[in-house]
Amino acid sequence: MNILIVKLSAIGDVIHALPVAYVLKKRYPNAHITWVVEPTAYELVKHNPYVDEIIIFHKKAFKSWNGFKENYRPFAKLLQKRKYDISIDLQGLFKSAAVVFAAKAKKKIGYVDMREGSNLISKRIVGNNKNGHIVDRYLDTVKCLDCDTENIIFPLVNTQDEIDFVDNLLIKESILNQKFIIFAVGTNWINKCWSVENFAKLSDLLAGYNLKVVLIGFGKDDEQKSQAIIKLARENNIINFVGKTSLMQTARLIKLSKAVVGGDTGNLHLAAALNIPAIMLMGPTDPNRNGPYRQSENVILAGHECDGCWKRTCAKNIDCLASIKPNQVIEKLRQSELLKDE
Repeated sequence: MNILIVKLSAIGDVIHALPVAYVLKKRYPNAHITWVVEPTAYELVKHNPYVDEIIIFHKKAFKSWNGFKENYRPFAKLLQKRKYDISIDLQGLFKSAAVVFAAKAKKKIGYVDMREGSNLISKRIVGNNKNGHIVDRYLDTVKCLDCDTENIIFPLVNTQDEIDFVDNLLIKESILNQKFIIFAVGTNWINKCWSVENFAKLSDLLAGYNLKVVLIGFGKDDEQKSQAIIKLARENNIINFVGKTSLMQTARLIKLSKAVVGGDTGNLHLAAALNIPAIMLMGPTDPNRNGPYRQSENVILAGHECDGCWKRTCAKNIDCLASIKPNQVIEKLRQSELLKDE
């Protein structure tokens, strides 16, 4: 049996889909499973023991009409080298529908929240968790293939090189085998970000518990945020790893941490997948759907009437997460017995 999983992006969404490959392989151990993914999230599936083949979808190459005409046929031929029995669209968008259409699987299914005409290509599967967490919505999709979705894992596998790289970083900072809290400083929506002022204040409070703070993130915006946090902080307990680790090196770093604090972003979902406490600060997105999986107790809500609006920018010009204060995070960490008075 040949099975095609189409989950292209983003980082958090691909993390949420990882258990699907596990339950499929558990049910069909001899199946050949192919995953189509965009370059940004490739690392998450690169060493997945339950995925046999990865096809990278370069979205940028298809953005213009000329690019689409030039690249679609070769990409379709690549997909059609293997005759797929089943395709599973976990993206539910036009771009994933185009991939599914090109693959020409005998059976095409997709998850409950299909949009942009993707439901015209794949059969929309509506399960018991249609209003639940996105991980469970994805898993509902493969229940119709007789998969057991009760006991799942997130297969996030580090190579020895990744382990050694991160351990050496921590050795240089003299914190290997020490307790530290991670701050995920950025998100891809401006209104899912906590302010640098609040991160700095929280870092100072954590210094009172003799805890180091490690900053993580990717890109120039996160680098600017990290420098601002360091400048604003009064205590000298911050270590800045923003831009210094790859996605899976970051996963290794998270595995060694005491907890991760930040907005609704990939690194927080990575922490939840690794069973590390993910203290998620939420406003515009819905915790029921997008909170840290199986860690609903670790959500701190902004507390606005418009929480869960799903807007990338606030129509009311509110700094959405400004209502969440550093002391609330400290209290959440204390409630979870992650902090003890020294």
